[in-house]
This record gives sequence, C-alpha cells and structure tokens, in this order.
Amino acid sequence: MNITEIRLSAHLLQVSVKPRSPKEVVARMCAIQAQDYGMAKWAIGIRSPGCTEADVEEAFNRGKILRTHIMRPTWHFVTREDIRWILPLCASRVAAAGKYRDLELGLTEALYLKANEIVRKALDGGKHLTRDELAECLQREGLAANSAQMTHFMMRAEQDEIVCSGAMRGKQHTYALFDERVPRSTPLSRDEALAKLAERYFSSHAPASLQDFVWWSGLTTSEARQGLDAIKSKFVSEIVDSQTYFLPNDFKIDSSNESCHILPAFDEYIIAYRYRNAVLSSENHSKAVSSNGIFRPVILQNGKVSGLWKKKTSGKKISVATDFFEQTDELSEKLLDKAIESYCKFLNI
Repeated sequence: MNITEIRLSAHLLQVSVKPRSPKEVVARMCAIQAQDYGMAKWAIGIRSPGCTEADVEEAFNRGKILRTHIMRPTWHFVTREDIRWILPLCASRVAAAGKYRDLELGLTEALYLKANEIVRKALDGGKHLTRDELAECLQREGLAANSAQMTHFMMRAEQDEIVCSGAMRGKQHTYALFDERVPRSTPLSRDEALAKLAERYFSSHAPASLQDFVWWSGLTTSEARQGLDAIKSKFVSEIVDSQTYFLPNDFKIDSSNESCHILPAFDEYIIAYRYRNAVLSSENHSKAVSSNGIFRPVILQNGKVSGLWKKKTSGKKISVATDFFEQTDELSEKLLDKAIESYCKFLNI
C-alpha cells in the first residue's frame, strides 16, 4: 500500500482534481480544522483549482460553510447540512473536557442557561454580532464576563445549537443564531451518526487507522470502533508497519507525476492522523509540529513533508519564504514555483 499516493488522492491534492466549490470541498472532507481562519481558507482553495479566497469568503458569509467548535474541541469548517448530526456526537465530550475549567471560572449550569437566553434574544431576527458586542449584551443583563468566561459561554452556546458563525464584518468574526443559519433536517440516531462520521472520515482521509479516527473525531475508542464496524463492508484493510489501515473498496487513485504543494498550517493532511510517520519523518516532526501542538505551514513533495514555508507581507506586497529540510534539485524548485503561483492566484495577487 502506497499511503502517500492514496492520501494525495483522498485529500483532493492531485493535479487532476476538477474544480469544486468551497462547500463541495468541505462536504467531501466532512470537517476541516480552522482555528487559523486565513490558513483554513487556503486548505479549501488548494483542494479546488481555480477557487479564490473571495470565493471561500462568499461561501462563508452566506452560511454555506460554517466555522464552529465541533470536535476535540477546536474550530472546524463544516457545511450547514452536516452540522446538526455531527454536533450531538461530540457535544458531551466537549462539555466534559471543560468541566474543571468551569469550576476555576465560577461558571455554573444556571449561568450557562442565562447566557444562552441573553445571546438568543440579542441575535434574534437575523442579527450578526461580534463576541465583544455579545459580551456587552450579557453585561447589560447583569451577567458581566471576562474574556475567559466569554470564551466558555460562546463555546457552550455553539454546543447547545444556539449560535454558529455569522458573516465577516471586515476582519471581525460574528455569531448568528443557529436555527436561522442552519436548515432543519431529519435527526439521525446516534448509531446512524457514528456510522456516517466513520464513513465520511475513512473515505476522505484514506488510508487511516482506527486510532487515527479516534484522534480526529475526539470520540472514545469504543464509539469510534462501533462506527467503523458498521461500515466495514464498504472498506478494505491492510496492515502496514503493525497498523491496520482502511480505505474504500472502490477507491481510485488519481495518478500524477512529481508533485509539490504548500499546505496551510493545521492542514487535514497532517493533523487528521495520530500516526504521521508515513508523510512526516520522525527527525523532522518537531520542525513541522511544535511541542505545544502548533502545526506549521509545510512544503509537500510527492506526498511527504520536505520543508516549511511562510507568507511574508511588506506593505501591500506579499511573498512566500521557504525553508527545505534538505537540498533540493531543479525540478523541485520549478514545482515549488508553481505551487506558490497557485497560492498567489488564490489570494488574487
């Protein structure tokens, strides 16, 4: 099994990939990690040739794709059609993870319920407000909150399906009412949702192991195994270096020649797996991933991480600085130039 070749296809990173809308890309990946908003937009753009940053912004502002705390917990892009069935799978785990911090911050269930109601009334009628504006609403109702408390109030409101992302206001993010932004849909049972999440993950991130799915989703091992067991008939498995990997029965590889990509920080190609040795060597892991879990923008050559890159801004001029782990040849340099050109076209510069 050639793990890197398969993953390049699964992640829509082959040169033969046809143009897709931002919504189609997010739907295909099920969820795209998005705490770095600018980089997460490029995570969509790199998977849809011809897509621009403005296209992603438009889809986001119109609510076709949403940005919320949905798994582990951290920010993810997700489509409005998927958010209703994914959130309940992970909400209890997210809430449990914050219990100790709730005690430190003096946050009780009664305060959360009060905050939810104030936020709901403030956003009712299609209003999109920033976090600071919502904090002012809470304060006017006698519920003053510092920055840390406000973070917890808004995360809880996301998990309780009170709010989701609203349209950008310049460079400021806003919140909108969940029910005004997300269409109603037929609820899935927990068993159905677990199976659906497993199928979407193992299809879009193939090949992957059960441990990878546990890491990506934040589910317990037993929950993740239940989801995988429900859809195993649609997948084949193979053991590589003592790990059992799964991929769809009908998986087709989009073959290509030499390739080079400049992946954004926290890209799914790297972060969505517990075990990354197939694409990132152990000796270079600390260069690409910091000790406190910061996933840096990386250069990908033929599916493997070979260096780092960084966007540099000087006035209105934007450039890309690169740092390869080892000396490169002329072909690699030419392919890198094309990768940088694609990024600049995405930014429309």
